[in-house]
Amino acid sequence: MTKRILMVMTSHDVLGDTGNKTGLWLEEFASPYYAFVEEGYSVTLSSPAGGEVPLDPNSLADDALTDATRRFADDERARSALASTIALKDVRAEEFDAVFYPGGHGPLYDLADNRDSINLIENMLKAAKPVGAVCHAPIVLKDVKGEEGKAYIDGKEVTGFSNAEETAMELDSVVPYLVEDELRASGGKFSSAGNFEPHVCKSDLLITGQNPASSKPAAEALIARLAQ
Repeated sequence: MTKRILMVMTSHDVLGDTGNKTGLWLEEFASPYYAFVEEGYSVTLSSPAGGEVPLDPNSLADDALTDATRRFADDERARSALASTIALKDVRAEEFDAVFYPGGHGPLYDLADNRDSINLIENMLKAAKPVGAVCHAPIVLKDVKGEEGKAYIDGKEVTGFSNAEETAMELDSVVPYLVEDELRASGGKFSSAGNFEPHVCKSDLLITGQNPASSKPAAEALIARLAQ
């Protein structure tokens, strides 16, 4: 039977009080999306508001482009799907085999404390279905509860965009959350590689990637988990 993957992305497009645009980091969607498609999976796209997902303009710059993002630019079907996502409140965990959250700074604003997202992740985990998140998107795990109401990531190996990386971007005093601090505060055993180097953590049903370079390796880890 075809595996069904849900990808959940941000609807938020403004970076704090800066007036600058933000949103989804395209590489973190494109590489996993094509990894899932090439595996033969059915992929459904969702966001808090539904409809079109905003793209961080910096992820469209020449130095951020990858083979996957160039493929996306020429892929009318994928671009149409990203422009017409399902509202997160209408998503049901029982309809999917796994969920994957791409990053960008947007999730810090509209997915970090999103009750629909928390419920979705908790229901996926209760059903023993894997959850993946990359870069800033692991922020969605900070309030997810496991058995006996304690933080699900307590004692689990996790990663995400590091404090050092946020500082290197000169955004550590702009963003509402620092991913590393929040995951540590929830008991996660946070680890990271060097700035902007690929790094993936696998802990039972949970797969997290550190940064854009980790997006495809995280997706491949999720695919391997589903094959078990």
